Amino acid sequence: MGELIVVRHGQTEWSLSGRHAGRTDVALTDVGEAAARALAPRLAQRRLVAVFSSPLSRAMRTAELAGLANVKPDPDLVEWDYGGYEGLTAEQIQGTRPGWDLWRDGVIPGDAARPGEQLQQVAARTDAVLDRIRPLLDQGDVAVVAHGHLARVITVRWLGLDASAARLLGHPHPGSLSFLATEHGQPVISAWNVP
Repeated sequence: MGELIVVRHGQTEWSLSGRHAGRTDVALTDVGEAAARALAPRLAQRRLVAVFSSPLSRAMRTAELAGLANVKPDPDLVEWDYGGYEGLTAEQIQGTRPGWDLWRDGVIPGDAARPGEQLQQVAARTDAVLDRIRPLLDQGDVAVVAHGHLARVITVRWLGLDASAARLLGHPHPGSLSFLATEHGQPVISAWNVP
């Protein structure tokens, strides 16, 4: 059985400053583009039978620079809709909501373009992605190019855990790889946050 390779998009100005970039289409920095290119040799060693990406440009550009071919945009791979917290850092949010934690407290509604999503809505999207990917893994590896919080939710749902368990995983660095596999018929994380 193949592995599910989760690629976090390269660095953006917002990821560098810690701003929540859900649906805002932020471009890669030069450092982010270099990190995406650096993934190409490692990904070229894999037998990829399918590649899916968030349709946002930071993910699609990462896929392109990493040398991934036949990339299929998948709207279910878009980052968490942070609603009224879009563009804010955790410190800014905690300034008005002391002790706030994304995994426990969620987000507040935003405008019509960014109404906000609750964790279980994000989990439902990742479950749909996993349902489409699992049958493909019989043929080889599958790569998904996505975002930090979404990658954490995909991972814990792969493991069969509640989406709130994603708080236990470290945030994947921009331009990193994580590998999800099975061992003795059980889902496992075979590597996490590999540069």
